[in-house]
Amino acid sequence: MDTAAHGVLKRRTAYLSVISNTILVVLKLCVGLYVGAMSLISEAMHSGVDLIAAMIAFWAVRKAMIPPDQKYDYGYGKYENLSSAIEAVLIVLAAVMIIYETFDKFRSNPQIQDIEYGIAIMFVSIIINLLVSRRLISVARKTDSQALEADGLHLQSDVWTSVGVLIGLCGIHILGWYWLDPVVAIAVAMIIFRAGYKMIVKSTRDLTDASLSAEYEKKISNIFMKYEAVLGYHNLRTRSSGAYKMIDAHINFDCGMSLGDVHKVCDAIEMDIKKTMGATVDVVIHPEPVERVSRTTCKLNLDNNISNKGEKNE
Repeated sequence: MDTAAHGVLKRRTAYLSVISNTILVVLKLCVGLYVGAMSLISEAMHSGVDLIAAMIAFWAVRKAMIPPDQKYDYGYGKYENLSSAIEAVLIVLAAVMIIYETFDKFRSNPQIQDIEYGIAIMFVSIIINLLVSRRLISVARKTDSQALEADGLHLQSDVWTSVGVLIGLCGIHILGWYWLDPVVAIAVAMIIFRAGYKMIVKSTRDLTDASLSAEYEKKISNIFMKYEAVLGYHNLRTRSSGAYKMIDAHINFDCGMSLGDVHKVCDAIEMDIKKTMGATVDVVIHPEPVERVSRTTCKLNLDNNISNKGEKNE
């Protein structure tokens, strides 16, 4: 699938998330106010955060599709990274908000009526969010979209929240255990907080141009060194910009090779990387002439450099 098709798929999937979250926010809020259950109202607030996150993801995906121009030579991919960071903060805020509302419930004994409506809407919410989140994450992996991945993970966290609220409502309805709802809600909020924290760490690395993983760079090294004309390389630098991976390196060639032959090998390496690592890879190669040396010794040194670099990034 080409870049344009990826863009259309990402835009449609982000739009699906916006529609589903809008419907769920309205339903949860209306039913929560009618039933009188604070857990449902809190869940509606959480879904409202999901809606804002979905809109941010939708905007980021559309923005990231803009091709490079004079203002942004490397394109607009960083908007996806920024979107992911904002969504991560929203997840953490949602967790804090749920914990606050939950502690407030400990001090009160809410009167709930027609709780069956609340149970029904939570069950529907779980099913919808499971389906939509799986779709978002599937498309995110196919298109390497951080914005859609963040939105999908956000919806997955909402599934766990909905399960917690559903258990609490069932406990109240069947057993009359009003204390069960806030206890489950706190446990779920901690799970959501952990997910948001991990997303913040990942987004921060991407926004600060952290290197790609040692495993990823090892694959690039193997592609470089499978060409006999390549005697070695150095200054390998990698980073991500939204769905795009930026790679540049200095590659050593025999000083006796013609410029035309060097250019052919560089083109072949670039095409090989894009075929192996995905179309959303930008490769810049700086060829350097050197005297022919042992490729085995060179490769051992390069492998050690990548290993040491990976340890520093962990």
